[in-house]
Amino acid sequence: MKNLGAMFERFGGVNLLPVLVAIVAFVLIGAPSSWVTLTIAGLAMGMMIFLMASGLSLIFGLMDVLNFGHSAFVSFGAFVAASVLAFFGAWLGGDSVFLSGLALFLAIAAAIVVGLLGGWFFERVIVKPVYKDHLRQILITMGALIVAEQIILAIWGGTPTSVPRPAFLEGAWIVGDVSVEVYRVFAFALGLAVYAALALILNRTRIGLLIRAGVENREMVEALGFRVDRLFVAVFMVGSALAAMGGAMWAGYQTLISPALGAEMMIVVFIVVIIGGLGSIEGTLLGALLVGLLGNYVGFLAPKMALASNMILMMAILMWRPSGLRPAIK
Repeated sequence: MKNLGAMFERFGGVNLLPVLVAIVAFVLIGAPSSWVTLTIAGLAMGMMIFLMASGLSLIFGLMDVLNFGHSAFVSFGAFVAASVLAFFGAWLGGDSVFLSGLALFLAIAAAIVVGLLGGWFFERVIVKPVYKDHLRQILITMGALIVAEQIILAIWGGTPTSVPRPAFLEGAWIVGDVSVEVYRVFAFALGLAVYAALALILNRTRIGLLIRAGVENREMVEALGFRVDRLFVAVFMVGSALAAMGGAMWAGYQTLISPALGAEMMIVVFIVVIIGGLGSIEGTLLGALLVGLLGNYVGFLAPKMALASNMILMMAILMWRPSGLRPAIK
């Protein structure tokens, strides 16, 4: 067993898990066209979940804050983006790719701005008074999530909201027997670009060095004269903005959203963060891809087990690696 474990680590270790899951699914599914369709859908779903979860992982890793209200930003991002897309509905249905793309850009930008401003308010007013008190953090952020859901009900109503898509993201590419939805490819590409940007900032910049050092040893960083608390607000705002962006992309993916969206995604987001390892962007990406792929494969092979698949995956990972796949906190 030790030799097998060493060999597994030598050839990529935990980074190979999504590939191994895909290979096992290929054998079980049998039909290559169905497998390719499910795999692309799972990768796109995983990238959207990564957008929602990456900010939470950083927030907990740096700030030690159990923010159960994080998914409220997912809801606000989704509804703000839906409203902007509806406002520019004439552009979406036209023949101009430029205008359709501009409408999509404005929708995502509006969601990001709402996430930044909401994150600043949330950290300053709600989270700051309960630092280092996890029990009160859970209670107050859960309460904030409920309040946020009621605000959405008051503004947008309780009826599910339809989300229009730009014309150039509608439809699918047909390659042989495989159908590839354009929106899923776009979602995967956007998530990959965000991951690359986060990895570059965290690993190649001074701010990233301070964030990573704060995750490892906040007291030492403060002893060197750096104001880690100033990073708290910035990290919280960026994390909230990422959640809002993920919500905007998820809204276009689902095309029909309700005020309960944030509460529904909260469990999935926390599962991904726990699987990946607290404070780790790489781990969050791995966890999100595993959840996205496994959810699609199990939903196809055993639909009744689809809801339980994420919990089973989390239990299996934690029994193997109690700190997650790639934890930043040792």
